[in-house]
Amino acid sequence: MWKGELVRESTRQKNDRVARQMEAAHRVSLAKGEVGIRDKKPVPTLRNFCQERVKPWAKSTFEEASPKTWVWYCFGINAVQNSGTLSGLKLNEIGPEAIAEFACERQRDGLQISSINSCLRALRRVLRLAVEWGALKASPKVKFLSGEHRRERVITVKEQELYLAVAAPLLHNVSVVLFDTGMRPEECHCLRWENITWDGGRNGALLIAKGKTKAARRVLPMSPRLRMVLEKRWQLAGRPDEGWVWPAETKDGHINHDSLKLQHKKS
Repeated sequence: MWKGELVRESTRQKNDRVARQMEAAHRVSLAKGEVGIRDKKPVPTLRNFCQERVKPWAKSTFEEASPKTWVWYCFGINAVQNSGTLSGLKLNEIGPEAIAEFACERQRDGLQISSINSCLRALRRVLRLAVEWGALKASPKVKFLSGEHRRERVITVKEQELYLAVAAPLLHNVSVVLFDTGMRPEECHCLRWENITWDGGRNGALLIAKGKTKAARRVLPMSPRLRMVLEKRWQLAGRPDEGWVWPAETKDGHINHDSLKLQHKKS
């Protein structure tokens, strides 16, 4: 009896003594649960957690769907696994001091601040996954290095004109889409004819069906210049109802970063 209820289970034992020992062990287990005591699970090292859980998960999730994200995970996980400071520590042994030493270790390896912060972001993601998956109770705070150089620059209208004047045809058309919509390159590469509306708005509209974030799905108006470029390409393609706007002989069937690198070399 436990808390006034009859507990009836089979021990699958023929020996009465062994069966009673198992009953006693079960009573102890119930008592532990009643007072909030739990048998502690073994905590994996950071290296084992990355190898056995994070890397397989990231590969199955991002290798096909988002290759750039997969490359980022590979870079960060490899940095963590090869760290002499962190890799051998158990997840619950990693604190602010160890994280700071990891950053210093990466500095001694000659990495720039932006690359070190990328490693720290990967570490933070791994620790948060450990909490989410029940391998760690709480994630320590990861402090990033200051002084990171951000490569941000606004291109002027004059620079746009000079660039488009010498760009190869494909690069020219893709650049017009990026200039006039502000969409991400990956979103432009995946553009499809069925997501283009010629009658929407003043000059038509583009539907971004998927992207990097949950808020990526959106409708963007076309400028007169953009409509002229896409409409001409649509007519040359035979006015298709569906398909890639930028088809190419790649694994995905459309252009990618490597395709445009070749266009830059031609220009």
